[in-house]
Amino acid sequence: MTVQDSATRPVAIAVSGGTTLAALGVAAFSLTFPATAWALEGLGPWSTVGARTVLTSLIAVIALAVRRVPLPDRRHWGGLLVVAAGVVVGYPVLTTLALQTSTSSHAAVVVGLLPVTTAAYSALRTGTRHSRTYWGAALTGAAVVIAFALQQSGGALSTADLYLFGALLICAAGYAEGGRLAREMPGWQVIGWALVPCLPVGLACTAVALPFEPAHLTGHVVAGVVWLAAGSHCFGLTVWYRGMAAIGVAKASQLQLAQPLLTLVASVLLLDEHLTPAAPIAAVGVLVCIVVTQRTTNRPERA
Repeated sequence: MTVQDSATRPVAIAVSGGTTLAALGVAAFSLTFPATAWALEGLGPWSTVGARTVLTSLIAVIALAVRRVPLPDRRHWGGLLVVAAGVVVGYPVLTTLALQTSTSSHAAVVVGLLPVTTAAYSALRTGTRHSRTYWGAALTGAAVVIAFALQQSGGALSTADLYLFGALLICAAGYAEGGRLAREMPGWQVIGWALVPCLPVGLACTAVALPFEPAHLTGHVVAGVVWLAAGSHCFGLTVWYRGMAAIGVAKASQLQLAQPLLTLVASVLLLDEHLTPAAPIAAVGVLVCIVVTQRTTNRPERA
């Protein structure tokens, strides 16, 4: 083995590990909509958001306290608040409202545009430059997702779609800021500290919502809320931010092009939703775009 091989091997291993972590995050996120649909079987939308926020925030507070993690530097709090507003509060609220009238599978393909919006936000925020091939593949993947979404909804956008597009914009900011912060602090601490200020918000939301949204707890409802808190937020966001720190926000975000397809499968298996014939075609197109973006070399990001 040459000296150059020895020097490059750790980098290759780190990138491979980062891709694996980001992929695990995508797998966890793919169950978010089915879990939300389960929670909505016995809880109202605001009670669902409040319960998941309280449970997730409590897990974060306990973990930070047990590990005796010091407070983040003052310069990090702005980004942490963006993560909190986008990932912890905004995205769950808007997608939960959308799922009152939208199916999990339809919401999944609309939110499939998240990789492009995340990459665009990151490029503006960090000054990252990408090749034309990268952007061509990313936009092609987005076009496939849009075409699939329109085919699912009969060519017209609904109120639920507007909620979902709003969720795209605010979540992209939270993902990109979290990925940037994860280069300076552990991923679990990024989401942990973003969750801490959300605890009183979740408590207030739950206290106000429950009297107006009677709860009917079932196995599905409890499992849905627990997964939203422990699976999607705590586990999913931790490995996701660590993955983004290793391979970059843009490349990690392109792995999310596979998320709608994973959610479609989960929706069929867990919710008995009907999978349209267009899904396999969309799956092939999206996966091809993922391969292209993952093989595209980016210029280093500027923090």
